[in-house]
Amino acid sequence: MIEIERKFLVKSDEFKAQAFRQNKIAQGYLSSVPERTVRIRIKGEKGFITIKGIGHHSGMTRFEWENEIPLDEAQELLKLCEKGKIEKTRFEIKSGKHIFEVDEFYGENQGLIMAEIELDSETEAFVKPDWLGDEVTNDKRYYNAYLSKNPFKDWEK
Repeated sequence: MIEIERKFLVKSDEFKAQAFRQNKIAQGYLSSVPERTVRIRIKGEKGFITIKGIGHHSGMTRFEWENEIPLDEAQELLKLCEKGKIEKTRFEIKSGKHIFEVDEFYGENQGLIMAEIELDSETEAFVKPDWLGDEVTNDKRYYNAYLSKNPFKDWEK
């Protein structure tokens, strides 16, 4: 139930040709408080509820619990979420022994493309694809809960 994850910006759309799977995602937050973020997500035709704890000082490690819930319940719970929904397509790309999840955002966060990789330890090595850009793991602006309240379109460029 501990998640170790690193986040990166994506500098080109080359990842799309390498994707072996993609899904549309809609998500919202019942609670966006960093100590206990509660997320409702619809990914493809499945619903999920996820609870995340506050991150370790590195930004890479934190508690995460996720459970699949019926799609109709996820749709109803999304209606109860705080203002600011996240809409994106997630592309999955194999790189070495890992899988990168690349999110292309829409709506209020149009123009943002971000990659995540889950690791077994904070120091685990991984293969960096050519399209991978700057690391933003410890930049809270790139957390989905933050983006739901402070959309990318409103950031100063």
